[in-house]
Order: sequence, then structure tokens, then C-alpha cells
Amino acid sequence: MKVVKEVEIGGKILSLETGRFAKQANGAVMVRYGDSMVLVTAVAKNEAAPDQDFFPLQVEYRERTSAAGKIPGGFIKREGRPSEKEILSARIIDRPIRPLFPKDFKNETQVIAFVLSYDGENDADILAAIGASAALTISDIPFLGPVSEVRVGRVDGQWIVNPTFQQLQVSDMELVVAGTDDSIMMVEGEAKEVSEEDLLEALSFAHTEIKKIVKLQLEFQEAAGKIKRVVEEKVIDPAILEDVNNLAYDKFRDVVYSVLSKEERIEKNDELKQIVITELAEKYPESEKVIGEILHDMEKDLMRKRILEDDIRLDGRNTKQVRPITVELGVLPRTHGSALFTRGETQSLTTVTLGTKNDEQTVEGLLEEYSKKFMLHYNFPPFSVGEVGRMTGVGRREVGHGNLAERALKMVAPVDDKFPYTVRIISDILESNGSSSMATVCAGSLSLMDAGVPMQKAIAGIAMGLIKEDSQHKVLTDILGNEDHLGDMDFKVAGSAEGITAFQMDIKIRGISFEIMREALYQAKEGRMHILGIMNDAIAAPRETLSPYAPSLLQIKVATDQIGMIIGPGGKTIQGMQRMFGVEINIEDNGNVNIAATNQENAAKCKEHIRKMTVSPEVGEIYDGVITKIMDFGAFVEILPGKEGLLHISQIDTKRVNKVTDYYKEGDKVTVKLIKIENGKFSLSRRELLKETEAKNNDSEEKVSDN
Repeated sequence: MKVVKEVEIGGKILSLETGRFAKQANGAVMVRYGDSMVLVTAVAKNEAAPDQDFFPLQVEYRERTSAAGKIPGGFIKREGRPSEKEILSARIIDRPIRPLFPKDFKNETQVIAFVLSYDGENDADILAAIGASAALTISDIPFLGPVSEVRVGRVDGQWIVNPTFQQLQVSDMELVVAGTDDSIMMVEGEAKEVSEEDLLEALSFAHTEIKKIVKLQLEFQEAAGKIKRVVEEKVIDPAILEDVNNLAYDKFRDVVYSVLSKEERIEKNDELKQIVITELAEKYPESEKVIGEILHDMEKDLMRKRILEDDIRLDGRNTKQVRPITVELGVLPRTHGSALFTRGETQSLTTVTLGTKNDEQTVEGLLEEYSKKFMLHYNFPPFSVGEVGRMTGVGRREVGHGNLAERALKMVAPVDDKFPYTVRIISDILESNGSSSMATVCAGSLSLMDAGVPMQKAIAGIAMGLIKEDSQHKVLTDILGNEDHLGDMDFKVAGSAEGITAFQMDIKIRGISFEIMREALYQAKEGRMHILGIMNDAIAAPRETLSPYAPSLLQIKVATDQIGMIIGPGGKTIQGMQRMFGVEINIEDNGNVNIAATNQENAAKCKEHIRKMTVSPEVGEIYDGVITKIMDFGAFVEILPGKEGLLHISQIDTKRVNKVTDYYKEGDKVTVKLIKIENGKFSLSRRELLKETEAKNNDSEEKVSDN
């Protein structure tokens, strides 16, 4: 049976439809907003795999280029592996729905979103997230939703829900917010150094719209929902629970309350686990897995209890302290810029490479093709956490963390006309124990300044955590890996001393209040200012000069109607200049000419050559020219690149000239004065210069005689 429900959001109708498409899925919803349509399906296996101890959720988001009336570029005319945009979109669907499955539900579950129609105004990722929640809500799959998602922008001080791409171009903030009817579940976005209060106001505005879509989904469920499967709660035998507690609780308390490194803690935990398993092996054979689960929950309870009661964390810090930080600059001599940022047991080695326009990244998708000249790539090798792992390519987590750090830094990156270089930042995480993405932000900012990139200001990032039990809670500054794993929130905030530039929040409980978010934001500001102080002590401003190994890149602006002249027929002129000066020349549609060379002197010569090509000759100006052709009546002189004038035989000397060849041959250099422009033709004179020189000499002789 076809069911359709609608609500108005941001001046457009958002509709949910089921019963017409993909009817064999457990849940299938077609979401429409304007002329954009996304089909989202949810399917879960009937049984969990034997001994499955985690929830295997897979979320896929795919954009069909046909949705925008396009055919994929390149040789292969079909969609391939997901693009970075599709990966990031899948993540903002996955993150808010994952905490809303019952903890004992372990059946393999897959959510797939296909963008089938695209109107070019609103990004379809928001529709896919709404569709994922709606498909799960009406299905028989256990789900504690619904959850909804909106994008928010601000233009001229006015909040806009689901702004168009055109509105986002002039917005000072872009954030994606997901939430239930009573709390926020996920936040992700970027801003132009906004205040904490501005961000909170944006979240409040977003939540008002979220509630409308949650209500719509509940009505949709009432009309089309299936009966939910019953999830059997896993019950641990009270006897084994008691025996493990009696045997391990005090010992585990000593471990949790000791200040240990990450490796030492893992080693102590493993030792204790083996002791308990050995002691109880005869009484409870084949119970290693259950014992491991009990000990995991024991560590979680002890860690959370100590923080809530004593304000002391695993590494001995209080809830507001930042771990020790060290900064080293220029550690890699042949890179264009580098920095090693270490915070506790998290370390990022970040490099900056400067390139030309040819190095820009071309991005193809549903939107018109565009290029990126500021890129950040984040790598998380397995050795950073002391593990062995396969290195098969970039994972979703690496794409997401890199994108967050890139958004944080690009807000203060120089604009094209001041710094026409393409910039690539690479963050290699060498150690990780808590928020390597925020370490990347700090290291990225430092390495950009080390490279001499004229950044407007330094940017730092910090990750905040949360421990919440009933009415008690503690916000944690600069969380450890265990505090992320065993805690309730991971809230990353990056920005300058003036304001926030990027943020990302994920929670593992069913939402948090605005009061806790306000506390976390202001506590994050304190931590950020502390880190910025250390960074500014290391390098307070960009270096005055670029690395000698960076390409020399100069820029000159020309009129757009002169671009064809610089390029020349079939590219002959521009190719000739590139060979002559040993440079690389790129011309933009707006008339910006970028000249790149390994030798700065060559780049400067090429720039001067182009300036002369494009400048208009003026009567009365003196030019150093070259004889290009000898005629009986005079000589043709190239006074500027591509611009010739006639030096008539009568204008060669102050005395009579019988033959031009008595004075010049082709290729000779000559200084001339432009005396007339008529019908686009230039008349030159050497005679006028000689007369001026004679007059000056006579004046000098008269002055000497008078004296």
C-alpha cells in the first residue's frame, strides 16, 4: 500500500513515500524535496552470526550522475568506487543512527541511499539521512528513533534551514545537525570564526526544524510501520558475574586508579584478564568471552565512577587539563614546510607542499565540475596504535578526519590574489591516543606557517568528552582513546583566538541537553586558547620567505581580451615563452596569469615580458627595442613583445642618412622614442633623443661657462 506524508521545511515540501519502490526491503522510503529524490532502503538479516559480539552496520550513499542529467567523465562510463563526497555523506547518515539500535541487536544491517533525481539546489545527503531514519522506523528492524537531520546556514544575520548552494557561498556558517525530538545526536560543520553563542543559537534553530521532521516520521510509522522484532536481552549468569567481581574488582580498581601509559594499561588489563580466566577455567569452561565482557564493563564503571566522584581521570589529570604539548618545526629539510605536534601520546607529523594551478584537484559529481587548491590528507597507519594491519587504501575514518581538519584550516587560508599557490597538507599520525584529527589541525596550522603560507592566524583543535550518569555529568577536556571508547561523547572543536572554524560531535547515548553543550563549548574554548598559546610561542606568524625548494610563483593581471594574444595561435606564443624562460604559465578566465618556475629570476623576467606584451604604448615614452626588419625607407623595431613601430630613415640621426644599413642590421638593439600613433601604427624616432641629449649638453656647457 502506497503511503505518502508531507511537511513544509524551509519553504519547500518534504515528502516521504513508501509502498511503491523496493518493496522486498525491510523498509524503503523515497524522500523528495523540491525536485531532488533519494531512495533509501534498510535491510537486516533475520539472525545474528554465531558468537557475534559487535553490531555490523553498513551505510552506503551513492549519487547517480543521471540524477543531474550527466554521464560520468573518463573512459569508464559508469559509477565506480564511492567518491570522497559520497563517503562523507555516508558518514553523516551512519553517525546519528548507529547509537539508536538496541545494544543486544547484532544482526547484520545495511542501509543504502541512491540519489535518483537532483535539482541542483540542495545537497541530497540530508534527504538520505532522513530517509535512512524513516526506512528503519517503518521497518521491522529494532530502532530507537526516529532521528532527523537538517543543514543550517546564516546569511545577513538570518538563519536558513537547508540553504541552497548559492546561499552557502555567502553564509558565514554551515552545519549539519541531527537529533531526536528531545536532544541533539550529531553536529558537523564549518564557520568563519563564529562565537560559541552563535553556534548554540544555530543548534537551537536546527532543533526546531528537526522536531517537525521527527513528528512527520512518527505519523509515517503510524500509517505504514511494521511490527518490530523482539530483541532478546543478553543475560549474564549471576554466578559468574559475582565470581569475576569477587576475584577482579579490587585488582582492576588498582589498575584503573594507577597513572599508566596506554601500552602499560593494555598490558595490565591483559594480565588481569588471563588471571581471572585461569582461576575460573575449571568452574566456567569456555567462558573467556563472557569474562572479557564483564571485565570491559568493570573498567568502564570504575573509570566513570572515579571521574564523577573524584574529578580524576585515567592519566591523573582533572577534567579541564590538557596533556603536555611539544612543537617542533622544520623537521624535514626538503619539504616546503613541516611540523611535529605531540600532545600526550598523540603525534602528527605534517608536511606542506606548494604547487601550481596544474596541481589543483578536479572534483566531479552532481554539481558542475570544479577545482580545489587547498587540500588536506590524513593518514592513520596501523603502527600508530601499536597494531599490525593491512594498508589497502584510505578508509572512511581517514577521509572524515581529513575533511574536518581541512575545513578548520581553509577558513583562514589566504585568498587566490594574495597567494596563488596550490597547497597540499599531509598529516601522518605516528602515535594515537585521543583525537588525532585535532592534532592534525594544530600540526597543519604550524606547518603552513613554517612553509611561509600567509595564514591569517593560527588554528588549534581540541576534543571534548562526557561522562553522564543520571543527574551527574562531567565534561572532559582533551580526551584519551579510552575516554572516547568508554565515554558518552566525542565533541571536536577547532578555531582561532577569535572564534570557531570547524566542529564535529558524536554521542553514544540518546542525546544531550543544550546546557551540557554550552558547558562543553566554553570548556573547549579554554583548552583551545591554552594550545594556541603554546603554538604561538613556537611560531607566531608565517615565515617571511618560502622554502628555497618551493616553486617561485608570480602573478600578473591582464585584461580578459588580451588572453588570446598571450596564448597565441594554437598556443604558439605561450609555449614559446615557457621554453624561453623555463617556466610554467597558467591563465585563468578572469585574467590572472600565474607564472611558476624553480628559478625566481626567470619567473620575474617572464612576468615583465607579459607586462610589456599587454601594456599599451604611449606617445612620448622611450623604449629599448630590437630591429626586426630593414627597408630602404627605414627599420621596423619591436618596442614591446608583439608590438612593432617604424623608425623612418629621416628619424635615425640628426644628420642626413643615405642608407639604413649604414647604421643598423637586423637584430641590433636600439633606443627610440614613440612620437606618434596613427591608425594603430607607431612612429618612432632616434633623432628626437639625440636632439634632447645635445640640448642637455649645451645647457651644461653654458652653466659651466657662467660659473
